[in-house]
Amino acid sequence: MLILGTRNVQHRGFEPGVNRMIMRVREWTGDVTGLAANDLISAMPGMDVPADWPMLTMIRDAQAFLHAKKLVILPNEFDYLRDGDLLAVTFEKPAARVLFRKNSLHNSFLLTERCNHYCLMCSQPPKDIDDDWIVDELLDAIPLIAKDTKEIGFTGGEPTLLGDRFLKLVREMRDHLPNTALHILSNGRRFSDPKFASAYGLIAHPDVMLGIPVYSAASQVHDYIVQSDGAFDETIRGILNLKNCGQRVELRVVVHKQNYMHLPALAEFIARNLTFVDHVALMGLEMTGFAKANLEELWIDPFEYSEQLYRASSLLDDSGLYVSIYNHQLCTVDRRVWPMAVKSISDWKNEYRAECHSCAVQDQCGGFFATGRLRQSSHIRPVVS
Repeated sequence: MLILGTRNVQHRGFEPGVNRMIMRVREWTGDVTGLAANDLISAMPGMDVPADWPMLTMIRDAQAFLHAKKLVILPNEFDYLRDGDLLAVTFEKPAARVLFRKNSLHNSFLLTERCNHYCLMCSQPPKDIDDDWIVDELLDAIPLIAKDTKEIGFTGGEPTLLGDRFLKLVREMRDHLPNTALHILSNGRRFSDPKFASAYGLIAHPDVMLGIPVYSAASQVHDYIVQSDGAFDETIRGILNLKNCGQRVELRVVVHKQNYMHLPALAEFIARNLTFVDHVALMGLEMTGFAKANLEELWIDPFEYSEQLYRASSLLDDSGLYVSIYNHQLCTVDRRVWPMAVKSISDWKNEYRAECHSCAVQDQCGGFFATGRLRQSSHIRPVVS
């Protein structure tokens, strides 16, 4: 059971007038009056809490915690929280949401649900809403994140639609977490504006990478997949501007029925025209969001495109590019690409099938998306040796 001290802070984003606080878990065995207002403690000494209390119960008497105006008891479902984790807590409508887990290697923050793409396989379907409160929440959270965090991800929606607020978030990461790598998922189109690309570059974050999707060397195929005319041209110009500003760029290619035949041609395009990019990731499809609605148009057994995947990855590798294969099971791809395969699925949504437990290479295999049980390869087999 977890008990936390809070103070009242007004924020937009839940409901008008709702109080919310970003809290950091702290292991504590001493005098509770020594804790900061933002610290959540793992045990409240000397407090007898009834076992039948509801999920979030507020205690108005805060005598045991002098800095607190309220105390909130979290249920046993939150027992996985550890020192350094962060939560967002609302009070009038009692709720708690975990934002950051210190011991996880896969922490990411969604900056907005708005997007100027409508990708066929989008795992986070866009919404045309005012969600600026998300940035407010993150600006509160960044100073509380553990300074030794290895990496943080920014996702969307399309983060660059936030304009100057996006740039502010990158600056905050630079100032508060200079030793933490920042990985940003963006469609890259905003960077086709040289001024915006330059403003981003001038932030001079010491370790930031932009992951930008390019789905085909044929502009009409890319534009169809992202459902936006002219997207390919703006994306490529954005990549060129970013590299001209000395910024690191990763190309991300989600493979599915609409583009798997284009993989070798795309690899050749990259090797000829974008050989200066820092990383190329060839990625398996996640069966969630729009991918579920467009299942028949997108799904293909990865085993069926193993030859195209091998040809593309080999061409990129031979050209001196750093290439990785994400979200694939080793038994479905050519053994010659195994050295490029990465365990990339976030820990909180990664799983394996029962037959995988006897596989000799399970520890190296990417496994499955827990969200993607609708379709799986018919060629899943334990590898004997």
